[in-house]
Amino acid sequence: MAVVTDTSNLIDVHEWRFTALTDIWTGDAYRRGDRLVRTGLLGSVRWWFEVVVRGLGGSACDPSDRWDRCPGPHQDPSGSSHRCVACELFGCTRWARKFRFEVTDPTGRPVVGAIRRNQEFILRFVPLRPVGREEWALLDLTLRLIAEYGAMGGRAVLKPSDEPARENRPHHRDYGLVRLEQTPSPPLVACCKEALREYVRGGRARQGGWRQVEQGNFAWASLQNFWCVKDRYLARQDTTYSSFNLVLGRKQDKSEKERKGKRIVRWSDLLEDPKDEVSRWLAGRRPGGEGDTGPASKKVLSFKSPQEGRRTFGFVKPDTVSFEEIKSRLKKVWQDFRPEEEFLTGEQILDDLCHQRGGSP
Repeated sequence: MAVVTDTSNLIDVHEWRFTALTDIWTGDAYRRGDRLVRTGLLGSVRWWFEVVVRGLGGSACDPSDRWDRCPGPHQDPSGSSHRCVACELFGCTRWARKFRFEVTDPTGRPVVGAIRRNQEFILRFVPLRPVGREEWALLDLTLRLIAEYGAMGGRAVLKPSDEPARENRPHHRDYGLVRLEQTPSPPLVACCKEALREYVRGGRARQGGWRQVEQGNFAWASLQNFWCVKDRYLARQDTTYSSFNLVLGRKQDKSEKERKGKRIVRWSDLLEDPKDEVSRWLAGRRPGGEGDTGPASKKVLSFKSPQEGRRTFGFVKPDTVSFEEIKSRLKKVWQDFRPEEEFLTGEQILDDLCHQRGGSP
């Protein structure tokens, strides 16, 4: 696990260098993706940072929810225990983030246009205030998690296709896969998992610890609930079969069921068993769907191309979906699947990422 060696040096810039294996989507308010929206990319990094924090037993707010985000109601953001550990680094209302975030090319010039496949880029974090060694360690862990097991930016939920006439269409393309080429130099020293656990739980934080947030609606977004299978993908194979839909619990038939205005409703939009809570949670909801209670993302994501980045990952939800249920569904579509060897839980991944940096799991 990596930590910075001198936290008092405010010009101690940290850089992570990547190569994009696919395009990276950071669309603007008009859903145009021809330029890089740095805040969109940073938001994605923060989302995964929160996954790591929760996975280590800490608490992270949902900055998109006015009732859950920091600071809490009637709280002073500079006061003790009024910020969660994620907001401490990334900022919240009336508490600026601790760093300036830059995206540059290898020569140091700012990246303005959208990041395209095979493009090299650098995420540059310039401290504006002291950043603690555990914060650097968590950030490093987060970026390596994204590169090796997750994805960066938007449109990661799009489904691949094996249909020759459709696999290259925009809504079947993969986005957000990256290869980490270089971590900060000089090399960072190790930090063990237990030290990070203690930090995110407030044991090594300032007096009063971090703000604890009620995480009911997003507690599932935790590394403890994360899983990943490398080198395999889910997709639609033809108009009557989709391995992706089979895992989600949706119908296979892609033919049209009905039209609602300009929107076409296909049988494959519907669940095989609408009362199945597991499928309901895994498949998520589209806005304006049946019994609309607001959109919810799928909890299984899969990436086909390039082969180097091929992976399927997702989340479980204790008391609703277990790791064993996910393995069972995957075995139905991958006949030679060996879950004991290929299925990685978040805890196993966390141990591996810590071990890579020389820190004890």
